[in-house]
Amino acid sequence: MLMIPVRTLPAILVLVSLTFSLLAGCEKPPAPSPQTPANGGGATPEVQEPAEPAAQSPETKTPEEMPAEPATTETHEPAETHETASGDPPPLPARELFEGWEKPRLALFLTGEQHGYIEPCGCTGLENQKGGLNRRFSFLKQLRQDKGWDVVALDAGNQVRRFGRQAEIKFQTTANAIKQMDYEAITFGPDDLRLSVDEVFVAVADEDPEKTRFMAANASLLGVTPRYRIIERDGLKIGVTGVFGDSRREEVANDEVEFQPAVEGLEAVWPELEAAKCDLYVLLASASLEESREYARKFPGFRLIVTAGGAGEPTLEMEKIEGTESQMVQVGVKGMFAGVVGLFGDHAQELKYQRVPLDARFPDSDEMMTLLASYQQQLEALGWDGLGIKPIEHPTGREFVGSNKCGECHTTAFEIWEKTPHSHATQTLVHPPERFEVARHYDPECIACHVVGWNQSQYVPYKSGYISLEETPLMAGVGCENCHGPGADHVAAEEGELMLSDEKIAELRKAMQLPLESARQTCIQCHDIDNSPNFHNKGAFEEYWKKVEHYGKD
Repeated sequence: MLMIPVRTLPAILVLVSLTFSLLAGCEKPPAPSPQTPANGGGATPEVQEPAEPAAQSPETKTPEEMPAEPATTETHEPAETHETASGDPPPLPARELFEGWEKPRLALFLTGEQHGYIEPCGCTGLENQKGGLNRRFSFLKQLRQDKGWDVVALDAGNQVRRFGRQAEIKFQTTANAIKQMDYEAITFGPDDLRLSVDEVFVAVADEDPEKTRFMAANASLLGVTPRYRIIERDGLKIGVTGVFGDSRREEVANDEVEFQPAVEGLEAVWPELEAAKCDLYVLLASASLEESREYARKFPGFRLIVTAGGAGEPTLEMEKIEGTESQMVQVGVKGMFAGVVGLFGDHAQELKYQRVPLDARFPDSDEMMTLLASYQQQLEALGWDGLGIKPIEHPTGREFVGSNKCGECHTTAFEIWEKTPHSHATQTLVHPPERFEVARHYDPECIACHVVGWNQSQYVPYKSGYISLEETPLMAGVGCENCHGPGADHVAAEEGELMLSDEKIAELRKAMQLPLESARQTCIQCHDIDNSPNFHNKGAFEEYWKKVEHYGKD
């Protein structure tokens, strides 16, 4: 039985960094500012967790961000790994999950901070990437059906990133997936609340208020989203609420969202939760690590804190919060991991925790593939205009001409390019080598790194850049100008269309040059840590360059 009290509040790379692994920017972290080219111009498998190398995260955890004490469960630190001569980590032995566990009375399935990564892009091969709705669905199905566990799924929020029509469609797709996975409670993250409130409300609301699973103690949509949920399973009663951290409030400039200070919202909700006499109280904290600890200290009745704070991979063990009986689980980033907390004992006195990477051993599901196909079909139907995408001026003011034009003079370099995966980069979206049922060349977040003439950090085309295979076929593929910048002025000068001095012609030639020592920074605009992790190994760029080495004009 579910009881949901609801309070209604007032209403590029090609000629320099060509590699033999085509890796593109399907879902990569947004750059802090727009960048220009560097020149200015089936059967469910047995559940096992592989021993993993250390996370490559944008931040390094301070000692206070690591678990203060081990949780009840014993988990295992991954074995240390070392790079091979090729720069790739060696194969690692798998380790069985839930080792030593009996069947729990109830299992909590914990996720969050998907941040728009509804599926791994597959640019380096899906077997090398974690996360995605497909794998999450399959793991949940395995726990519920194969293991026979009673599972309650909870999420700490932040389903999308950016804003605009594509983000709204992605949020709706995720909300549909969450419903199919039978999540019981989800809180809001700042990126979710930057979207149109009407769009979010349509995605999360239900005609029956008791079926509305998105909730928060101190953030309300149109005054009708729940502030908490009481979940009853197998004689256990779980009280869950979410909290939106005060530090994140400035990230949401949306007057349609009704906010309270975090502590004030929790003070209003806690007496009602306490009156329900639950066996376990869970707080889903869309907040920093320190805020999450603070809420646990102020409201020690929450024995489990699930936080969206932290950087990189979740910690291997739950953190015991000093001065309380509370323990905290981090959900990590980009939906790459799920946490499982087993509840043991008559009143869930004992908690055991296991971190699980959502990797390639979890197969695709027909249900999620259907949703992902529908998502891409909606993008195709809307087109760039319907998504609000308009071509912008290139910072240099120059225009693109396409690689074929470059090849009229740079014949040897062009022949090298034609033999590399970058020459057919666009086709890998039209006909993906994996998950081939779903084409992705109408997705701005994919196409930006698979064609000539797009801004890879803003996901918009430059004027004269790629529009479609029909309108701009010469801009297909990752071509010369992805690295060297727009070439129209250089071509016009060389062909005598512009009356220029020798000095000016030489200046235009120099503007098209990209020194090898600067090329790597251009490459990583698309070959980022998410989509091309091996590219960041020591010595990798030099090895890749050897395979595509070329210089200037014949």
